[in-house]
Order: sequence, then structure tokens, then C-alpha cells
Amino acid sequence: MAAKTNSSGDRKARIEAMRRAERSRERRTRILTIGASVLIVAGLVVGGTVLIRSQSDDSGSVASDSKSTGKWKTGSDGVRTWSTKLTQNHVTKSVKYPMEPPVGGDHNPVWQNCNGDVYDKAIKNENAVHSLEHGAVWVSYNSKASEADVKALAEKVKKTPYTLMSPVEDQKDPIMLSAWGHQRTVTGAKDPNVDKFFETYVQGEQTPEPGAACTNGVS
Repeated sequence: MAAKTNSSGDRKARIEAMRRAERSRERRTRILTIGASVLIVAGLVVGGTVLIRSQSDDSGSVASDSKSTGKWKTGSDGVRTWSTKLTQNHVTKSVKYPMEPPVGGDHNPVWQNCNGDVYDKAIKNENAVHSLEHGAVWVSYNSKASEADVKALAEKVKKTPYTLMSPVEDQKDPIMLSAWGHQRTVTGAKDPNVDKFFETYVQGEQTPEPGAACTNGVS
């Protein structure tokens, strides 16, 4: 019990340190944004036509995340791990991922807010994957999940920084948990594997960009 308490305390301390660093980065970002605004406007005037044409060319296209090919390997704990290294390129196109929900690969330059954010409608995979890159755990569910489980999981997410929750109707199981490169199915909100997954993967060792922001993204 003492070991579990210490582990929980260490995780909370690590998350709090990450949040302090994030707030510091946000202050620096605001200063830099004000200082660079004139340059940005000038760049838009000069390159606006090219940018518009580029966005128009990308409209309706889909980028296949072919570099992230691989397969699931299931561990004795029931957690599935993607067998190959996942790409981390920023793209503005839609991405066709080899798994649903996706656990990594090319993604949108803007992350989905994941500071205990609960969404009652589907979100874009490309933004959610960016959140996973920052060390978030994504709780997803479909219409087969019970209302009681969805409500209980939402309350847990709201209390946990670096987590987010949303419906994903196309996933194969009612409730799934995803982190960068890792995923598992749980039977419900009371499944002890929920806490185990959070303990391991919220800002866990799998995180490509530990401490990166989970706020000021897409909400």
C-alpha cells in the first residue's frame, strides 16, 4: 500500500512540475507572439497568395500514414503495443491511420486540449494524436458503453491533467484507453486496469514530448 501511495504521489508531483513548466512556456509564448506579430503580418502579405493556393491544393485530400505500418503486440497485462516506431510529422491533411483510435503517427500541428477535457462529440484523430505525443491518455467509448461507465470515467478524466475523453463510434470495443504507441480495452469504469493504465501512461516513459502543453490547443 505504501508503494502504491508513493507511486501516486510521485506521479502527481511529476504532473504538477509539468504544469508549472507549461505555464512558464505559455508566458514566454505570449511575449514572443506580441514581438513577432509585425513579422507575421508582413509574411502573410508577401506569401498570402502562395499559402492560399497550397491550402486549396490540400483540400479534401488524405495522407496515408504508410510509414507507421506495423501490428499490435499484446503483453501479459493486456496492453497492446504498436510494433514499429510511429512517425511524428506535422501535416494539415487528414490522416488514414492503421488503427482506431490511433495511437500515433503523423498529426495536425495543433493538439486537442487534454487538461482533463471531456468532449461529448467526436474529435479529430489528427488533433488527438498530437495530445498523445504530449503524454496524454485518451479515453474513448462508443454507443455500446453504459451511461454509468461513461459518466464515471468522465469524472475521473476531469480530475486528471494530461487526459482527454471523447466518443469514437468506429472503435471495436465499448471502452478503450490509448497512449502514444499503447492501447487497451477495459470492461468499465471500475475495471482496475483503468487506474493502472493512467498510472503508467499519463506523462509516462512512452511520451515523445514530455511536459509539452495540453492547453491552448483545440477545444
